[in-house]
Amino acid sequence: FVPDPFAPAAAAGEAAARMYRTGDLARYREDGVIEFLGRVDFQVKLRGYRIELGEIETSMAAFEGVKEAVVIARQDVPGDKRLVGYLLLDDTELSLDALRNQLKEQLPAYMVPHHFVVLERFPLTPNNKVDRNALPPPEQARGGAGTVYVQPSDELSATIARVWSEVLNVKQVGMDDNFFDLGGHSLLTVQVHRRLKDTLSTPLSLTDLFRFPTIAALVSFIQQGHDSAHMDQGRGRAAARKEARARRAKMRDRRRKR
Repeated sequence: FVPDPFAPAAAAGEAAARMYRTGDLARYREDGVIEFLGRVDFQVKLRGYRIELGEIETSMAAFEGVKEAVVIARQDVPGDKRLVGYLLLDDTELSLDALRNQLKEQLPAYMVPHHFVVLERFPLTPNNKVDRNALPPPEQARGGAGTVYVQPSDELSATIARVWSEVLNVKQVGMDDNFFDLGGHSLLTVQVHRRLKDTLSTPLSLTDLFRFPTIAALVSFIQQGHDSAHMDQGRGRAAARKEARARRAKMRDRRRKR
């Protein structure tokens, strides 16, 4: 809260009026509409969460081997905003996997950057500040994965890998890559679930995708049959949905003929 610059001066003994400084940057247009321009600080909103980027940067900079850290929210793919962490390192050898794991212990999952980019130096503005708009996009070949690439070896794993690759916009997905380390989140999990449900004959629940976040684990789960009763029940539901669609199609045909 700050003193209200529009309020009349308070009388003696009265508390001065205050106004809440939101940190939003806006302007009045000629038609009277307030146009939102952005933020005067480094707070962003990501999937409903308000995130202070400075808090993430502080946690990253405290990791051994990190000399300086900057975090921004990028939207390189329309509708898919992600956190990207940029690092300057000292001479210490750094494991990005170890950094990611430490951040997961210190921060909520939605505040852990999806990608990390190591730079030799940060681009600067004429005022000698980090030019956040000039930071390069992350390499999309394997996203934030730090695992050794293991190629899908059968039709089932290749199908799942193709769906992940298309939804995550990652060129190469391996058997041991973690869906969420590649940039996945709950909304993208729903997309994957919808596409796998249409593609695979085996029924999968949304919970299964959270429980088994690698292709290797998910394929093993499917091949083991996890629960034959559950499988039979899923097939029954799929057949019922197909039958219901057929009935609706017949009803539409009858209405058109009338």
